[in-house]
Amino acid sequence: MNLSTLPALTVLSDNVTIVEIDQVKVVRVIHDKASAAIALHGGHVISYQPKGQTDLIWMSEQTIFDGKAALRGGIPVCWPWFGRIAAPAHGFARNSEWTLVEHRENDNGVIVELGLKPSEATLAIWPYQFDARLLIEIGDELTVTLNVTNTDENAWTFSGALHTYLTVGDIEQVKTTGMGAEYIDSLKGGEICQGGDVLQLTDTIDRVYTQPEAQIVVEDPALSRSIVVENQGHNSAVLWNPWAEGAQGMADMQDDGYKTFLCVESTLHAHSIEAGKLLQPNQTHQLISTISVK
Repeated sequence: MNLSTLPALTVLSDNVTIVEIDQVKVVRVIHDKASAAIALHGGHVISYQPKGQTDLIWMSEQTIFDGKAALRGGIPVCWPWFGRIAAPAHGFARNSEWTLVEHRENDNGVIVELGLKPSEATLAIWPYQFDARLLIEIGDELTVTLNVTNTDENAWTFSGALHTYLTVGDIEQVKTTGMGAEYIDSLKGGEICQGGDVLQLTDTIDRVYTQPEAQIVVEDPALSRSIVVENQGHNSAVLWNPWAEGAQGMADMQDDGYKTFLCVESTLHAHSIEAGKLLQPNQTHQLISTISVK
């Protein structure tokens, strides 16, 4: 998808415009350091392309931009829970309409801030007051920060993830390091397993790595680069790829889509909502993922 050719609905600055893909409004950033795009539906980063690079963020060619369905690819914001521990799966943030709070820019890049507050729809799903902010810093690297504050009178628990789909040239050539040895294997009913230092895929994967290092490196020979993912505020890193059978079972992913991405997620994992992180009134938690290329 060539976002640069879309006509601007609104020009906010020299670097920032609002465009539309089908029914979804998108904040488009074009800067000397990098270009990027963030859908207001879901607060969803759908592109980040440092100058001279192939886009680091993968989007399905069959993504549905109807303003209702969660977008397939990009960086879905899974909150106030991650996984299928409640309905809807991965929480309501990725299906909600976020608001553009502010944008600012300088020679080093652009910062876009989005906000999400309770509505009748969110309160019907999860009966708590909150203030969620998404800070997207676009420059030589991409930093996405999910900032959640408890504005309720009562404490609440939550989990979540920045569910990043990284573009790779050929998934079978990719070697990943830094995820740590221990993982919970979702394909084996949550069995705790031990893995090696280097991960090279030959089949589907859905793992919660419980002791990731500060940096996870995705070495991608086909595109002659490595992508570095540095997470903060997390307790685990999820790695996922559906492989051929999984891709064929998704209406919003092309059958061979699995060949060109790997999900490496900054995750606050919990096996139930009650087991999630406790946030007292007026407390804030940040979940951060920084993505760069070398």
